[in-house]
Amino acid sequence: MASNAAQAAKTAYRTFRELHGVVISAGLMDKTVKVRVGGQKWNSFLKKYFDDPQTHIVHDPANSLRLGDVVAITPGWRVSKTKRHVVKHIIAPGSGVPIEGRAPIPTEEARHAERAAERAAKDERRAFKKMAERVEKQMVIAERLAKSAGKQLALRARLAGGQGLGRGPGRFRRNNEGRG
Repeated sequence: MASNAAQAAKTAYRTFRELHGVVISAGLMDKTVKVRVGGQKWNSFLKKYFDDPQTHIVHDPANSLRLGDVVAITPGWRVSKTKRHVVKHIIAPGSGVPIEGRAPIPTEEARHAERAAERAAKDERRAFKKMAERVEKQMVIAERLAKSAGKQLALRARLAGGQGLGRGPGRFRRNNEGRG
């Protein structure tokens, strides 16, 4: 219950800042449009407001926007280096294609559900990769232990057979025989 309230509070925080603007570039990038949002800036010297429009690179998940559309955008999570807004809905169509003839824009809940599913898949892949790395690391350690155990067994076998490290009775015999 508390998580639903927290989710609702986050959603309310995100949606209160809704900006309206006009699509000034569409169809050049996949799932991306450029929207100009009106604004004004105060000039303190002239004591007057001047138009100061801002352009935002906006995520269009369904590629449904056309040049001249009036849209509502909201800040969202960062999709790429410059995209930090997402289309909420189309206010008025700007081109000859009616809104009903276009792909529907997903709701905020649908976008959140899709992102949660992508995140869960990513976490699953990451956990699988970590497990594979741990298994590989344990295999390397086991190979090293087996190699050192094999060396120790070979050393023990040479020592038991009298050929180890040149200290067996055969070496002394050869040295003693040569001295005469």
